[in-house]
Amino acid sequence: MSADDFSLESLIHTEAAEPAFVFGGTQVSRAEFTAKVEQTAAWLAAQDIGQGDVVAVWLVNRVEWITLLFAAARRGAIVAAVNTRYRSAEVAHLLRLSGAKLMVVEAAFRSIDFAAILADIAGDEVPALQKLAVVGADAIPAQWPCVRFDAFERSYPPVPPAQDEIDLPVLLYTTSGTTKGPKLVAHTQRTLATHAASVAKALKLDPQRHSLLAMLPFCGTFGMTSLLGFIAAGATVHVLDAFEAAPAVKILGEQNITHAFGSDEMFRRILALTDVPRPFPHLEVCGFAAFQPGWRELAAEAEARGLPLFGLYGSSEVQALFSIAREGDAFADRIEGGGWPMSPDAQVRVRDTETGELAAQGVSGEIEIRAPSRFLGYFNNPDATRDAITADGFFRTGDIGRLRGDGAFVYETRAGDAMRLGGFLVAPGEIEDELKSCAGVADAQVVAVDLKGQARCVAFVIPHQEPPHQEALVARLRERLAGYKVPARIYVVDAFPVTDSANGVKIQRARLRTMALERIAAE
Repeated sequence: MSADDFSLESLIHTEAAEPAFVFGGTQVSRAEFTAKVEQTAAWLAAQDIGQGDVVAVWLVNRVEWITLLFAAARRGAIVAAVNTRYRSAEVAHLLRLSGAKLMVVEAAFRSIDFAAILADIAGDEVPALQKLAVVGADAIPAQWPCVRFDAFERSYPPVPPAQDEIDLPVLLYTTSGTTKGPKLVAHTQRTLATHAASVAKALKLDPQRHSLLAMLPFCGTFGMTSLLGFIAAGATVHVLDAFEAAPAVKILGEQNITHAFGSDEMFRRILALTDVPRPFPHLEVCGFAAFQPGWRELAAEAEARGLPLFGLYGSSEVQALFSIAREGDAFADRIEGGGWPMSPDAQVRVRDTETGELAAQGVSGEIEIRAPSRFLGYFNNPDATRDAITADGFFRTGDIGRLRGDGAFVYETRAGDAMRLGGFLVAPGEIEDELKSCAGVADAQVVAVDLKGQARCVAFVIPHQEPPHQEALVARLRERLAGYKVPARIYVVDAFPVTDSANGVKIQRARLRTMALERIAAE
């Protein structure tokens, strides 16, 4: 088997009869997509992007996003995926950490003011960034030079594909664990293409019969992995530029969609928009991640209405759709997170967090994974990479689960302090650092609580002298952070509850969560 068999380009079957993508009703065939990739590779070369150069992609779901990834692979370059919900502090962190020399950015999308967000980033914060390429306009107001992304509008001199690049970084996802700022998870063409082929095979995708509604953002592994799996299968992908329930319902019904992947909240909103008892008879698999309370009740309602939910598991490090439940599983098992690994070569084990020994089936502990889908490492962070991978090559997920004994496993909860907010994993320290940079705040702690059925964060701050105004803090955080990271409440305290231990003084985060719930209840 040659290296070409593990390239992203190997996933495109130009002979497939069905269109590769449908964007807003406009079809893009595989031959057309291949031509767009070649045009984009030539455009990247004209921008002086070559082997090892990083291009930050800050776009909604559009064909340019996908062509940039495949074109970067042809050039030996690297794409750093930027979440469109990010604001200035998060964008600056990613640009600085990745060393991106070019950013491809939307001119405008709905209420997102990309220019205003970039205006809040000082040039010396991101010294490697040289220019912006704007999709949909010639330029946006910015301190960096702007060019138009015009790869599809004019011809650039063609360039030959790079050779032997399949084991070098090609895509960087952001991820947060217990560290303060997000790390960058590096994947290669081999890890992406191999896993995409495993997904297509495990789901038994038939290009003539199956189709995907891509309603998750391409900037995350959940959206990207499902997209690549269907590309590998030669099946059609209907794309939403960003999730909204109404257009999702329309496409699911009119296009006879068979597969969709998303959060429990997405499927809850879809069901709420239709009174039809069984509105989507063609749906076969709805893979869902449970982020909100009440997901079991949702799964039962969805089942009764012919919307079959399947629990799954994944992470940026081992890719989304690492595993999924099977149709033959009992309903109670089918809706649990975890399931059966997509790749027959994947290995899952559980380590007892108390003894450090491998746990027997049915015993909860930290999930460890070795698989072809495993990441190359954390970009420019060898220490974090070394800490995350065992001597025998297993990734320490930081997730708690148990082996079922039949080849499947169950995901139970996240270990440590990381919070799941808005469907994303967020480190408390990321929000705490922003709070501590605000005037009047000496120290801060952030915890997650269930607030009206949604996971929200609550902050406790110790003031410098005069207590800061909550409204001013919230306004500042909204400028700097994605909306789902902005605390629902900010409480001023004199001190944090702590415990003295042999390893030093530790914040009682469980006590902070209790305090948050008590104060909210008192309101």
